[in-house]
Formats: sequence, structure tokens, C-alpha cells
Amino acid sequence: MSDEIVSTSIEPFSIEVMELGPMDNFIYLIYDHGSGRVAVVDPAWEVDKILSRINQKNVKITDILLTHSHHDHINGVDEVLNHFDAKVHLLKAEAQFWGQAKEASLLHYGGDCIKLGDTEIEVLHTPGHTPGSACYHIGDHLIAGDTLFVFGCGRCDLAGGDANQMFATLRRIKDELPTRTVLYPGHNYAVKSTSTIEEQIEGNPFMNFTEVEKFVHYRMHEHDKIRHSPYQAILR
Repeated sequence: MSDEIVSTSIEPFSIEVMELGPMDNFIYLIYDHGSGRVAVVDPAWEVDKILSRINQKNVKITDILLTHSHHDHINGVDEVLNHFDAKVHLLKAEAQFWGQAKEASLLHYGGDCIKLGDTEIEVLHTPGHTPGSACYHIGDHLIAGDTLFVFGCGRCDLAGGDANQMFATLRRIKDELPTRTVLYPGHNYAVKSTSTIEEQIEGNPFMNFTEVEKFVHYRMHEHDKIRHSPYQAILR
């Protein structure tokens, strides 16, 4: 496990990163400084370590944010709910795909805003890895789940994946988010744990296709044969 606090001295929040489990998952804790509320993104694997950190900080988890419903991103949800009366957030499209969303879940659409005390979290609908994959945009930070990795992107060959949708999603991220936006991926697959959108535009091969057919061919048939983690930049 590794963790770090992302300093946001002029913002009402900070983000802590925890690397947990056998699949190099990143779990994120979003702290709202004024209220003491915490949102955990994709709780999975070693939940005891998440709970220990929360106890150390003397705060409480009030919200669970899911980027998507794959087992390696949701297998700790029930354990967190055993300790905290938290609201579970996910996109309605993902709940429909998953088919097992909890009754207590708050279902969102792209563009919705989640209020965590004074912290505003924008929900982005970013299909491709799954139909209802979400990214969470907080200030100049993007928690991307398995949509966008540092110098990579999520698979599209699993149930619900769609490389055509992934192409459109990555184009929107490139065109619509400020290049200073800091990327926080769902897994530690690269030579560095975080990056910026600017650096991804320069060095992530998935960000610079202009033709969907070529993107789909590369994602589905070439990438996994020629690239292995840790991913490094491929400069244009």
C-alpha cells in the first residue's frame, strides 16, 4: 500500500491515494475540510486499511463513488456500508448494465453535481470500458477509474465494453477538459502514478487518433500485443 495527500491549499478539499489489492488498484479518499465528510472512490480489496486511515483522521465516510461496476472496483462496498451509513453513487446507465445496484444507491446522469460539504464533484459519463463508466471531476482533478490510465486506457473487450464509445469519450476529455487537469487513474499501470491531461495528449497513444476505425483496431487488436506495463509515454 502507498498513500499520499494531494495538497489543495486554496480549495476546500484534499485527495488521498491508496494503492490496494492484487491488481494495483488506486482507491481515492476525498476529504471535505469544512464538514469532515469523506467520499471514497471504488472501495475494494483491503478495506481494513481504508477504515484504519479514516479512524486515524477522525472523519467519517458519507459517500461511496463508483466509477464502474467491475468486481475489482466494488468488492469492498458492503464492508464500508457495514461501518458507515454512506450513500452509494453511480451512473444510471451503469446500474442498468450491472443489474445489481443497491436500493440505497443514488443514480446519476452525466453533468450531475455531487455536493460533499463545500466540495463540488461533477459526474462525467465516460462510456467505453463499460456503458455507464464515470469520471469524477473535482476542481482541477479527474478521478478516471478505468476510462483513462497514465499513458493508456481501459480495455474494451470485456462485457459492456465498446471501443467506438471509448474513442468518443477520450476525444471529449481531450477537447473539453483544461490541459492542467490532473489525472488519477484506477490502476497503477504506468511509470508514474499520476499525470496531467496535457502530458497525456503528448504521450498517450490513445489520445491522438483522429479516425475511429484506426483507434478501434489499435485498442482491440494491437495494443495488448505490443505494449506491456508499466506504460511509458509514446511521444508524437
